[in-house]
Amino acid sequence: MVDSDLNIAWRNLWRNRRRTILSLSAIAFASALLVFMLAMQFNQYQLLIRSGINTTEGYLQIQAENYQEDRKARYRFAESAVIDSAIREEPRVAAFSKRAELFCLVSSSERALGALVVGVEPDKEPQVSTLKSMIRLGRYLQPGDSDSAIIGALLARNLGISVGDEITILGTGPDGSTGAAIATVTGIFETGIPEADRSFLQMPLAYLQEAFFMTGSVHRIVMKADSLWGLKTVARDLQEKIKGESAGKYPLVVLTWRELMPGLLEGIMLDMLIGSVMYLILVLVVAFSILNTFVMAIFERTREFGIMMALGTTPGRLTRLMMSESLFLTTIGIVLGIALGSIVTAYFQEVGLYFGEEAAEMMKQYGLPPRVYPDLNWITATLGPTAVFLITMTAAWLPTLRIRRLKPVEAIYAA
Repeated sequence: MVDSDLNIAWRNLWRNRRRTILSLSAIAFASALLVFMLAMQFNQYQLLIRSGINTTEGYLQIQAENYQEDRKARYRFAESAVIDSAIREEPRVAAFSKRAELFCLVSSSERALGALVVGVEPDKEPQVSTLKSMIRLGRYLQPGDSDSAIIGALLARNLGISVGDEITILGTGPDGSTGAAIATVTGIFETGIPEADRSFLQMPLAYLQEAFFMTGSVHRIVMKADSLWGLKTVARDLQEKIKGESAGKYPLVVLTWRELMPGLLEGIMLDMLIGSVMYLILVLVVAFSILNTFVMAIFERTREFGIMMALGTTPGRLTRLMMSESLFLTTIGIVLGIALGSIVTAYFQEVGLYFGEEAAEMMKQYGLPPRVYPDLNWITATLGPTAVFLITMTAAWLPTLRIRRLKPVEAIYAA
């Protein structure tokens, strides 16, 4: 009986070949478009995350327990061979660099402004940060530099300085003592993030430690991992290995980029919500076209249904026939859509999308690749088409409710 119903449903589907092909095309187009757009969207999210990670925060960090919420200088911890060894033994950590941070008064001959002064290891920092590639004037810090600094473009403009000028840095060390340093600007960077470009500068870690009486201690160890995902396990393993290390009375913690940049995740979730509304509108347009197809089919075949019911066919079997037709139509359309969308997406995943020289130059300034590569995976290939399948099948089921209300005699003599 089931095989017979499926055969009947398949033949019925092609009784109006033109309408079937149009419906198939609508489902396939929507599915293919969703595969491509979701792959593009997921790639943009990864670029956004990597941009924030590679510029400042890193994939993982070791810091004092309260330092993420309260950036006080006193939350420093001693450089430790135990910590260094634990990081080097972690196979997923590709590189790490130490940083010390102080909020200081930075002054030029014209004016003085508050800024975050970050001490970094010039030889290791480029391995965990892309800031070196964002230097617009001058050069990045080099091993052997002492009284040197690189500074954000907006901060440099506000101070009225350029490469080669001297700045004076005045601040309070972790122990409450006053420290001061004079540095020569060797480079000016531009991250594209106004808050960063106007609020911080970098200088050699050793020079900062000497000037502010914190030799041998740092505030953060920034790490680069082999992937954005699955870092909680890495953090947990590192946390176990550095147990017992602390910043005074504050234990050290290992944080992932998700904990370091919660605002970024919230922004991505908001963008996903907005994108989901647009995708839902597209799917509903397709669903309404399918709904219209089956409404017309039921009205055209009302007399046929009446005769079948008069011969003993139950309304339940007629409903199954119609749903089988919908299943065939939707499944074929989605399979074609996934295939088409995957082929197109895979092609651009290989060669990339190029939006012109101006766009490429702008993306390069922010440390992003000049081409955009969609991210084709099983999620982007199936998430959108699954939504199409569920909503389309629901839309096809609604008209079948009319079949259960048909009376054979009235249906046979329907106009």
